Amino acid sequence: MGTITEQDILSHLARIIEKKSGKDIISLGMVSGLAVKDGNVAFALEINPADAGEMEVLRKETEHAVYGMNGVKSVSVVLTAEKSSQSAAPQKPAPKQPAQKPEVPGVASIIAVASGKGGVGKSTCAVNIALGLAAQGLSVGMLDADIYGPSLPRMLGLSGKPDTVNGKKLKPMEKWGLKVMSMGFLVEEDTPMIWRGPMVMSALQQMVFEVEWGELDVLVVDMPPGTGDAQLTMAQRVPLTGAIVVSTPQDIALLDARKGLNMFKKVDVPVFGIVENMSYFLCPSCGDRSEIFGHGGARETAAELNLDFLGEVPLHMEIRETSDAGTPITATDPDGVHATIYKAISEKIQLKIEESLALEGPAFIVE
Repeated sequence: MGTITEQDILSHLARIIEKKSGKDIISLGMVSGLAVKDGNVAFALEINPADAGEMEVLRKETEHAVYGMNGVKSVSVVLTAEKSSQSAAPQKPAPKQPAQKPEVPGVASIIAVASGKGGVGKSTCAVNIALGLAAQGLSVGMLDADIYGPSLPRMLGLSGKPDTVNGKKLKPMEKWGLKVMSMGFLVEEDTPMIWRGPMVMSALQQMVFEVEWGELDVLVVDMPPGTGDAQLTMAQRVPLTGAIVVSTPQDIALLDARKGLNMFKKVDVPVFGIVENMSYFLCPSCGDRSEIFGHGGARETAAELNLDFLGEVPLHMEIRETSDAGTPITATDPDGVHATIYKAISEKIQLKIEESLALEGPAFIVE
């Protein structure tokens, strides 16, 4: 058989019946966004969000059906609550319904620490925010979702490979009171990850759902920079309680930060606020303050977008040195000035988490 085509897949999917209507999913207009490249297949099933639970069964059925076709290497099928204009059985407009994403067993809340671009110190912030949450007496885990550039092993001083539980789930490694999982534990530090989108999506889902996290109050996800496949996978498929965006004060960084904010908005993940990192430079010798990258840009952006400004973190040698050494400053100098800044940011985030969990449920759109 030659290269598989979109038409081959559509013809195959036309055999799958949606049980409620008794009609096939193609004639119902449920299949959208079909993409085929080098045997990697991705598409969405458009559903009513109220049917999310039972439609997960249909999603798996379509995924298995396509995966069994000759010439198919990988399949990614997501559910979407945005009904297209072509969808059969049109309904009257109704208020947006919360749709359930699969829960992560034992994990009470999941927050994403994100940035619109690299180089803004997002991972350093994520580590110290996680430690700040742990300092409040919470049970905290960290997931390094940066498949292409995992940094948590180095930043937390962790090495080695994780054990498995009953040969099935991975057991997170532990350091500084945090439970940690990272692709950096599974590959050598200097090994390039030359993976296509579907492989990244699959790996991320496994690191979330196939890890024995135990009982956690908060799982902090260190997101990769930008707004690509990995970020969308986390935002669409994982039950995020909320997100924090890290930026420097520069205009170009804030422009990219806005892209990250808009991504979370489009997938209905609440943004808890913005952190301004490298907000100013404190000279370690004389104590003089210099605003190398400008100052206050993130605060102004937060005000403009009606978001909370969570705090500003200085550019300082101690923060950089402790991160590089795997001895994060909030753990090793918990009463110091920098740890105090991170802990104050973490307290604001915890209040946001509590507010979100107190609601009936966040208004998530299915994947």
